[in-house]
Parts: sequence; structure tokens; C-alpha cells
Amino acid sequence: MSQPREHVKHSPLRMEICWSVAIASVGGATALLALGERAGAVAALVGWALYATVVYRAAVRAELAGFGWASHITLVRGLLVALMIPCLLTPERRPWLPLILGIAALGLDGIDGPVARRTGTAGAFGARFDLETDALTVLMLSALVAAEGRVGAWVLASGAMRYVYVAAGWAWPWLRRPVPPSFARKLVCVLQIAGLLAALLPILGPPWPTAIAAVSLALLVWSFGRDVLGLMRDRGMAESSAAPYLPDRGGV
Repeated sequence: MSQPREHVKHSPLRMEICWSVAIASVGGATALLALGERAGAVAALVGWALYATVVYRAAVRAELAGFGWASHITLVRGLLVALMIPCLLTPERRPWLPLILGIAALGLDGIDGPVARRTGTAGAFGARFDLETDALTVLMLSALVAAEGRVGAWVLASGAMRYVYVAAGWAWPWLRRPVPPSFARKLVCVLQIAGLLAALLPILGPPWPTAIAAVSLALLVWSFGRDVLGLMRDRGMAESSAAPYLPDRGGV
């Protein structure tokens, strides 16, 4: 028997996420006002609203027992990425701000996983939530590096790679199969974010930003290439008709 509409609408999970998003939104808006970022404030809040909406809908579809502290931390990481949007519109202002926000996001990235494991809330939703927030962080940082003119437009390939991989899965179903856990993949992700942050350092002059971004991109190409080759070797095995990165439940 289906639950009454009113009960589903006001379920504890939905209320928990709504409160978390509301508190984060107030904090983000306050930070934008304090920084005097009027021009980019609307863009930042729109970006945050889109991100929060996707997370909310995915969490509801996953029918989680609770959102969990780790997911709250990941949500804050998404807010920090949204707060970088004004820096993208006016890269000449406050050159240290995106660097500070990015370092904070990277620090929180090292916390949400251990928190999930310690609280017993690790699962498919949290892993996917973390992955997509990582991808969004790389996309934003690569755009910031390009906008500041410190590296050529080719650095945007770092941010686009995850989304190209997902899109390719619609053309080649064997790319939709899950890849085995890999410490190297996680390490490359951290090094990619750290490398883009280093390329944003105002005190770092040429050719270092270009060299660091190039090495980071090469590592990312290697990581994706290794996964693609592994899936290609096994494509003769049974293939899933539904993409593992877009499951009916538990995904973002």
C-alpha cells in the first residue's frame, strides 16, 4: 500500500534536507553580501539552487533512512563551489578567494568519507554524491583557471572529462558498467583538484601554472583511459541496460 500523499510530502528525510539546504542558503547569501558580490550573487544562488534541487530529488528517489552527517558535509562542499561563481564572472577581483574556497572544499572532501564510515551511513548514494561533487569542483576550478588567463582554454578538458565519459555511456552501453574501487582513481582526483588550486596561486608565475595543469590533466586522462580500457576488455560480459551512474535508486 502506498503512503498517504501528506506523509510522503513531509517525510523526515525531506524535512532534514530542506532544513540543511535552507541553512546553507542563508550562510551562502550572507557570505555573498559580506563580500559585496552583487553582480555574481544571483548567478551563485541560481547555481546553488540547481545543485540543491538535484541532490534533493536524488535523495528522495533513493528512499534513504536519513541524509547523514557525511552528506551534509558534501552539501557544504557544493555550496563552496557555488560561491566560486562570482569569481568566474569577475576573475580580476579577489584572486585569493577562489583559492580559499577550493582549499576548504578539498579539506571537506577528506572528511565526508571517514564520517560516513564511522557513522555507518556509507552507501551508493553517498559515494555517487561525493563523486559528482568532485566532478563539479574540477569543472569550476578548471573554468576559473581558464578565466584568469593563467592557462589556455585546453584546461577546460579537465572539467569536461567526467561529463564526456557519462555522455559516451549513452552511445556505448558497456561504458555504463561500474568500475572496481581504486585508490589510484581517488588519488588522481585529489591531485587534479590540488593541481588546479596550485595553478590559481596568484604568486605563481609562468610557466608553472601551465606545467602543473598539464601534468594534472595527463594524470586524469590516464585514470579515465585505464577505466575505459578495463571496461572495453570486459565488454563481452553481460551488460547492464541501466547505467550504474544513473541508477533508479541511490544515485545523484
